[in-house]
Amino acid sequence: MNKIWFIMIVGSICFLIWSDPSNILNVMIDASGEALSLAIELCAVYAVWLGVLELVEASGLGEKLAKLLHPLIKRIFKIDDAGAEKMIALNMSANMLGLGNAATPMGINAMKKLDDGSGTATPAMIMLIVINATSIQLLPSTVIGLRAAAGSASPSDIILPTIIATFCTCILGICLVKLCNKYFYKKLSKKYKHNKKEIKK
Repeated sequence: MNKIWFIMIVGSICFLIWSDPSNILNVMIDASGEALSLAIELCAVYAVWLGVLELVEASGLGEKLAKLLHPLIKRIFKIDDAGAEKMIALNMSANMLGLGNAATPMGINAMKKLDDGSGTATPAMIMLIVINATSIQLLPSTVIGLRAAAGSASPSDIILPTIIATFCTCILGICLVKLCNKYFYKKLSKKYKHNKKEIKK
């Protein structure tokens, strides 16, 4: 990721040198100021929802949420780990509120619990990645905050289109993971077990 950002920054500077070399410093200063202003404005959005998620965790609602989502998580992920289910439930809740950054630590913890130590991503791990990338967003708070910061007259107008779009992508993603798992993962799993037996011999 650092390399990608470095390439983007160097490429932007090179383009500015070619197109408008006298304006490089002004553009960089203006962009830095706008980025700082946007970060400060988004702090309020994240402070509210991160506080809500912390209360959910501290009050024990995390376990209740995991129980509520247990049938869905069980059916989709095919796991039997209460700790992983709790982390997945909190991760899905944060994503539904449009808080991708807040969902990341919970997703990492869930990944650790789903890891079987084989060195290969399990179907449950792949499913979690796909659901994180395509998650249903009932309240896209980050995007609403960005629109509000940009001066949108109706920043919340995107809620319904976002719900429809993310619902479709999430269902499609889940179906594709199930399909790929059915045809590819089982073959890879058999190959891995065969190689493991050969190594032991």
